[in-house]
Amino acid sequence: MMYSSRRKPVLYFKDDRRSESQGVRRPGDFLSRKCTVWKLFGLCMVFVFGSLLWVQLTCTGDMSQTAGYSHLPQQPCPIDKQSSHVDDPSWGPHKMALIVPFRERFEELLVFVPYMHAFLNKKKIRHKIFIINQVDHFRFNRASLINVGFMESGNDTDYIAMHDVDLLPQNEDLNYGFPVDGPFHVASPELHPLYHYKTYVGGILLLTKKHYLACNGMSNRFWGWGREDDEFFRRLKAANLELFRPTGITTGTKTFRHIHDPAWRKRDQKRIAAQKQEQFKVDPEGGLSNLRYKVESRKEVSISGAPCTVINTFVECDLNQTPWCQFS
Repeated sequence: MMYSSRRKPVLYFKDDRRSESQGVRRPGDFLSRKCTVWKLFGLCMVFVFGSLLWVQLTCTGDMSQTAGYSHLPQQPCPIDKQSSHVDDPSWGPHKMALIVPFRERFEELLVFVPYMHAFLNKKKIRHKIFIINQVDHFRFNRASLINVGFMESGNDTDYIAMHDVDLLPQNEDLNYGFPVDGPFHVASPELHPLYHYKTYVGGILLLTKKHYLACNGMSNRFWGWGREDDEFFRRLKAANLELFRPTGITTGTKTFRHIHDPAWRKRDQKRIAAQKQEQFKVDPEGGLSNLRYKVESRKEVSISGAPCTVINTFVECDLNQTPWCQFS
């Protein structure tokens, strides 16, 4: 009788168990053996601690930081998500509408909203943050957006803060309270990191709603970047309003952190056709009285736990009056 010389492979489980009982370990035993609850728990703990370490190294929640900025602004730490009362009546009778003219600068916005909410809460300033987002195809119009913010801010606020999204206050002694005596220029020329001329009123300016109405708001003729705040300075003078600025602030040009990177996001400084001459003129009739806009949507959102109202806005342009609202 003939027998085949081929033999089927045999798995020697018994020998493996013997090796284990004798303390013999083979390469890959740890990965090949059945997982246990303790191994899974250990892996989870390693992942958690690694994540916490990554967050600690990549975020910042220090409101006193005055160093320079990177290409993308750093995000607030998760601890900043815990905020105190949004509107506590015990803080006083006045409430601020913080108006931010805005377009596309989302990286700055992610830093600005939670930072300012925490800053104002710490100072016990009742406030609502309004992001007036220009969604039309015309050039950016900061003044018109501030006018829209004033119109849409509601009856529960009695003063406004015209506030740039890229300017963060670093000194807690800065006054954001109700400007009872007159317009209060928080980002005064001696403190602003960039602009130091005497008639500068941009950056951060507080006004009562009564005073803003007395000025008829801001001119709607300024499309592109700049000059609208210089024209508004003349409006303050014409309305016989005295301008006040901070005193006793010793931090100088480090009082604010400017998080705009001009190399990455260039400003629209073009002057087209008659705009070159018109930008220096006073607009005695324009302002709230001839503002034309449409609200596309109004949304209550939260950024790192800080509430704000985003108002998506179409600003209308009269091409016969200001043809420079568009490039072509």
